[in-house]
Amino acid sequence: MSAAAAGRRAAELRDLIREASHRYYVLDDPAVDDAVYDEWVRELDAIEDAHPGLVTPDSPTQRVGATPTRGFPSHTHLHPMLSLANARGGDELRDWNRRLHTVLEQEGMADPHVRYVVEPKIDGLAISLTYEDGHLMVGATRGDGEVGEDVTGNIRTIRAVPLVMRTGIGRPPGRVEVRGEVYLPLAAFAEFNEARAAAGQATFANPRNAAAGSLRQLDPRLTAERPLSAWFYAAWAPDGPDLTTQHEVLEWLQEAGFPVNPLIRVHDDIAAVAAACEAWEERRGEIDYDIDGAVVKVDSLDMQRRLGAVARAPRWAIAFKFAPTTATTVLRAIRVNVGRTGAIVPWAELEPVQVGGVTVERATLHNQDDLARKDLRVGDTVVVQRAGDVIPQVVSALTQRRTGDESRFRMPTECPGCDTALVRPEGEVIWRCPNRSCPAQLVESVIHFASRGCLDIEGLGEKTVQKLFDVGLIANVADLYDLGADDLIPLEGFRDQSAANLVRGIESSTLRPWSRVINALGIRHVGEVTAEALARVAPSLEALLAASAHDLARADGVGPVVAGAVTGFLSSGENRAMLDRLRAAGLTMRMEVPDGPVEGPLTGCTVVVTGALDDFTRDTARRAIIAAGGRNTDSVSRKTTFVVAGADPGSKARTAAAAGVPVINEALFASILTGDLPVPARQPD
Repeated sequence: MSAAAAGRRAAELRDLIREASHRYYVLDDPAVDDAVYDEWVRELDAIEDAHPGLVTPDSPTQRVGATPTRGFPSHTHLHPMLSLANARGGDELRDWNRRLHTVLEQEGMADPHVRYVVEPKIDGLAISLTYEDGHLMVGATRGDGEVGEDVTGNIRTIRAVPLVMRTGIGRPPGRVEVRGEVYLPLAAFAEFNEARAAAGQATFANPRNAAAGSLRQLDPRLTAERPLSAWFYAAWAPDGPDLTTQHEVLEWLQEAGFPVNPLIRVHDDIAAVAAACEAWEERRGEIDYDIDGAVVKVDSLDMQRRLGAVARAPRWAIAFKFAPTTATTVLRAIRVNVGRTGAIVPWAELEPVQVGGVTVERATLHNQDDLARKDLRVGDTVVVQRAGDVIPQVVSALTQRRTGDESRFRMPTECPGCDTALVRPEGEVIWRCPNRSCPAQLVESVIHFASRGCLDIEGLGEKTVQKLFDVGLIANVADLYDLGADDLIPLEGFRDQSAANLVRGIESSTLRPWSRVINALGIRHVGEVTAEALARVAPSLEALLAASAHDLARADGVGPVVAGAVTGFLSSGENRAMLDRLRAAGLTMRMEVPDGPVEGPLTGCTVVVTGALDDFTRDTARRAIIAAGGRNTDSVSRKTTFVVAGADPGSKARTAAAAGVPVINEALFASILTGDLPVPARQPD
């Protein structure tokens, strides 16, 4: 290939790769298969190897492989990187709003109407990027706000960072400074820490520390190995476009090729702002990256200029801070719990610590293999994570803080509930107690039976169940329906009203549908979704008892292992006797089944739901799909009709788009359910 032809092809490949990267990393809408993308990169790499003079600093091949540096030079920001004042709660947010209105009125703006932009506050590392004529020249850390470290070589390895601004904005400004936040997705952080622990390396306390450590590697090749990403939220350009609002700045950044967080919203009053901030504090566990608050900004750039800054913090912006979801504490002890199916699950006893606004003293440790992989030892300083209502978990140990006094945990060989020798079935990671009469298993089975996703018996929590077992009032779930108020009143903590309420709650549980009764039985491998599928192929207790494993395997998502677990449970004389007692107690043991398949807008469709939806939980979305005649699955395949994508949809949406499967938003989904819109057609291969 001649030098001229090589130059033309190299330019063409760079454009193709940049466009594919933009669609993948910024728009979350892949346009080509990974294999095609990789082939373009290999071809460009080969051309540049053969013609070194064609290599440009912003070539996609230059994201990885720069030589290590001995240190980072300093970089003076074109525009200071200010700090943000904090608001902890709605009252402080409203105080800030009153102050900014006072300043605006002093500036001559009578009764100013202020609009606000609410942005997720990413718990990462702030960066500043300088572009000249659309090309990335400098990437720097915040530093002291005036001067940061020049980490351009490392910034170039982050694929979400455009090396060249997109031409959709027209001619790029001669110089522009763009601000953003580098972060590490939570799933990637967990894998990263596990790999470091397995290699005997120190683990990071949280994703922010991991991102910061990654960006400050002296060798950019090490940074390139870490799955960093970034969101962008500000830009300053002396000769840039004439923008008047913050949300216009965000739109311009998107057009220029920068990832802008899709969760950002504009609000017309401070009450809506406070509600949005509080909602995201509750929903923060639904997204795959850490947010430690929400940033609230005055939308008008003119108002921002009038408000100015005080003490290195802008008056026109504030950070609504959330309670932290990770913390460090001491692992006091490792103990085990016996689950309803005999699973022996280790758990951590911790020095009490505040995580996400809750005092945490216990955390899950999953299984023995997980313990070994994380190399957790009694006495370690550990990282504890809590997200929403999820059970707190120990993420990792800070091995660099070990003193030598820590001790390793050894799994017991006998069940702590009944002294039966534990077994570990072939191919499983969980040790189990094989004694189905184990008192600890029976307690857990009643707790599961009464839980919200099963029969939802109000007032029957863990402590009450244990108390009923301890005094001998119950020995299994069927005994619950023999309880009367007179049995409960003598017990500590019960009075006439509380005893009557519990008995009423137990009686109300008989009205729960047949599918929830199946789920409540605690059969291994059977959860809420599988129970609904089993109820459709065995719509009564008689049908379930008569069904063979082959019959049950016809249910959606039920294979030989699950079907075998169900038939094994039902073959037990003790379990059949319990079912007879539950039927005699009046529990719902059948469901009405339509004569044929449910007909509706989704008849014959297979639908996947991913990401956080506003008006549907995952459960209500599944039920709506089934009620409309469709089938809901958790994974994208060639049988998938379409995917419903909410906030932060992750890889399922990318997989669907790459396979030509339509990806729709929640509003379209709702319209399809009502029959107002047709099912989207799959793209031709």
